[in-house]
Amino acid sequence: MPSPPVRVALLVTCLVDLFRPSVGFAAIKLLEQAGCSVEVPRAQTCCGQPAYNSGDRLDAKAIARRVIAAFAGYDYVVAPSGSCAGMVKVHYPELFADEPETAARAHELATRTYELVSFLTEVRQVREVAARFDGAVTYHDSCSGLRELAIKAQPRQLLASVAGLNLRELPGAEICCGFGGTFAVKYADISDKMARDKVADIERLGARCVLAGDLGCLLQIAGKLSRSGSAVEARHVAEILADMAADTPPIGAPSA
Repeated sequence: MPSPPVRVALLVTCLVDLFRPSVGFAAIKLLEQAGCSVEVPRAQTCCGQPAYNSGDRLDAKAIARRVIAAFAGYDYVVAPSGSCAGMVKVHYPELFADEPETAARAHELATRTYELVSFLTEVRQVREVAARFDGAVTYHDSCSGLRELAIKAQPRQLLASVAGLNLRELPGAEICCGFGGTFAVKYADISDKMARDKVADIERLGARCVLAGDLGCLLQIAGKLSRSGSAVEARHVAEILADMAADTPPIGAPSA
């Protein structure tokens, strides 16, 4: 008998849910193509990262407990976001270091949690996708995905299989875009300067589109591109890999 499909729970993330649902649908398409049975737990909430980053450990713990319960029992938990996956995978076990029983549950969840593209390449051994995107693109490495989860080669490996796509490496691809969640609010002037520098690097490449795996970064970059009058598009990498670009406007584009 054939083995049952891998049961995956999608951690949608707040930004995807509120600002770019198409990223969630792209993630589901890619996971199903990789042989997974995908479920979206209705009880899921924010991962607690804003509270955690602001030093509010009490609320971060309360949120994390709900997430741990909501995602119990699945083979894997996958998020189209390095920062949210990093929160669950890296910071949940640290958050409950003083509560051994909950820490054990947090650690167990952490072992099952992955960022989307790393899950596809590392766990499901996906080496190519059936997608097309004509033109030059560049890729911004988000801080959390890069530094917490070592996501660097994985998206580039899959992008190399997209027909018509020409990947141009971005100078300073590993430099923060200035979003950083609450950082952009607390240090607005610094954040703005970082975004301006990032956009200047992108525009000098002459690429049609900038991609990333974190929607926070993409909202920051898309906003600055728009305000500078740039024609460069911003898109989540999952939308390109799932061959959904033709059906979705760029991030930040005016609604029809």
